[in-house]
Amino acid sequence: MYVFGLIGNPVGHSLSPPMHEAAYDALGLEARYVTFEPTRETFETALEGAKALGITGLNVTIPFKQDVLASPLVEADDLATRIGAVNTLDFSGETVTGHNTDASGALRALTDHEVALEGATAVVVGAGGAGRAIAFGLADAGASVSVANRTESAAHGLADAVPGASGHGLEELSSLLASADVLVNATSVGMESDETPVPADALHGDLAVMDAVYRPLETRLLREAAAAGAQTVDGAWMLLYQGVDALERWTGESAPVEAMNEALRSRL
Repeated sequence: MYVFGLIGNPVGHSLSPPMHEAAYDALGLEARYVTFEPTRETFETALEGAKALGITGLNVTIPFKQDVLASPLVEADDLATRIGAVNTLDFSGETVTGHNTDASGALRALTDHEVALEGATAVVVGAGGAGRAIAFGLADAGASVSVANRTESAAHGLADAVPGASGHGLEELSSLLASADVLVNATSVGMESDETPVPADALHGDLAVMDAVYRPLETRLLREAAAAGAQTVDGAWMLLYQGVDALERWTGESAPVEAMNEALRSRL
């Protein structure tokens, strides 16, 4: 019996358990996915307990994605270290390794929709955790990245860390998007209300637009992008593929993407 899980606080809202359990059923894998909710003070002890109990892998969510990097128990890979956050732990080896599948999840969501990234001009809105992961992922895939953020200094700070990137305020979005190929909203704008961080008149038919928000699936940004003739990718695809990458890392098997996608979307 394999035990995988999610560690964070809170975790009750997570859609990872049904998505991963559907994968185990499809693969015929004797495994369970369990949620853990330690406090900030007991987080390190929880990691030690997971290793001692023989847990194979954990996803990591708020507020512990950065805390993992400081853990003496975990050896983070190069991408997670550059991003500054770990969202996947692999306990299968002698050393607990830390990875960031938010970046690869975003890239797989785009490439699954046949969005070309090599040589593309990409605009990432938001310089928080998701924005960092996506910006690094896009740059590693060969895209030229511009980061736009409400607080411009944060955009410049992220751009300084991402090779070849540039930082901007939101007021520059219209000019940035005029010649862009890819737009990713990595903020939470659109989750709680019918708002968008991007002016509708800046959208055009040559864009591929992905929104990291997955509740609702069709945000105002995606509606307006579709109306402008742009290709759209909803946030559930990024959520799906970060889970797919974690599962494949833990098990060494090809993930049953269709079963995981069905389980995820049935709960949205």
